[in-house]
Amino acid sequence: MTNPVIENMLSRSAAKYYDTTATLSDEQIRDLVQIGTSAPTSFHLQNWRFIAVRTPEAKARLRPISWDQPAITEAAVTFIIIGQLADASVVPHRLAPLVEAGIMPARLIPEWENPARGLYDDNPQLQRDEAIRTATFGASAIIYAARSLGWGSTPMIGFDFEAVSEEFGLADNEIPVMLLSVGPERAGNWAQKPRLPVLDVLAFA
Repeated sequence: MTNPVIENMLSRSAAKYYDTTATLSDEQIRDLVQIGTSAPTSFHLQNWRFIAVRTPEAKARLRPISWDQPAITEAAVTFIIIGQLADASVVPHRLAPLVEAGIMPARLIPEWENPARGLYDDNPQLQRDEAIRTATFGASAIIYAARSLGWGSTPMIGFDFEAVSEEFGLADNEIPVMLLSVGPERAGNWAQKPRLPVLDVLAFA
């Protein structure tokens, strides 16, 4: 079972070494984020946001509050992957473009909004869980898109969450879920590390 997409996924590994002279254009960064936002979200909430840290000044602000990890300043860009607490009240607004495009009838909007309210309203833990879930889906799409374009990526959770939120102006309903460095690599990065055997992690029911 193989094709270029699967080969791309199976060959990906977190990059340690980046070409420090390389840059990504605004258009390339926008394209990566557009691909990220094609990932699934519950009730079409699209409860994510992305900050592309790519100027030397911004990188210098981020690195000291991110365990001084070299990828932050050496990679072309480091995304702050942000999840927003799930808010069912935005469902009608999120679905409006689907109605306008003729994808779904307007009468179905309450059939999406009401279950979402029942799920998330008065449930802060689930709101937070959904923020992290959504942001992770988006980050994963960017990781594999970057790989398909010949670039490396490094997802990181080693950073001061409160400091990043304050330094980069995150709202009260936003969570910095991870940092994701992306850029052309230089020699020395490892191949994908062996994983646990499938039979150790798979059960049939």
